[in-house]
Amino acid sequence: MNITTTPFGPPATHAEGGGRWFEDFVVGDVFKHWPGRTISEADNTWFTLLTMNAHPAHFDAAFASGTEFKTYLVNSTLTLAMVVGMSVRDVSMRAIANLGWDKVRLVGPVFVGDTIYAQSEVLSSRASASRPGQGIVTVRTTGLKQDGSVFMTFERSALVPMRALQHAA
Repeated sequence: MNITTTPFGPPATHAEGGGRWFEDFVVGDVFKHWPGRTISEADNTWFTLLTMNAHPAHFDAAFASGTEFKTYLVNSTLTLAMVVGMSVRDVSMRAIANLGWDKVRLVGPVFVGDTIYAQSEVLSSRASASRPGQGIVTVRTTGLKQDGSVFMTFERSALVPMRALQHAA
């Protein structure tokens, strides 16, 4: 079922309103999550305060101006949370549980004013050995900035119900 979206635009084909069933995940499919999100200074400041991250690169303009970036860095756990959130509609809206995140890589900086996007590629799917009617799906998600540069990658696995057994119940 090759459901994708156009590059950084509205979905070309919508998944069922409540998300994808296990059978909807085909290895190699890529879901381009939409919409993107422009990160504001308020987003970065509030998230940094809420998470008690005391690194001045995220909220001290004088300190940040003395770094190699010369400006605030957006808190990387904020960008991780946003990219995961962008992927929920396509990857885990029906999920019973997230099973884990792996291989999180922060490969480029994100700054206030950047617009970020995300896409996920299905790496594997298999029926659960211990939970009939459910399967495990693993995706690699990539965070991209408005210029197409990659700033983050990670893998995520989720336990997803199978359509056939849910409808038979």
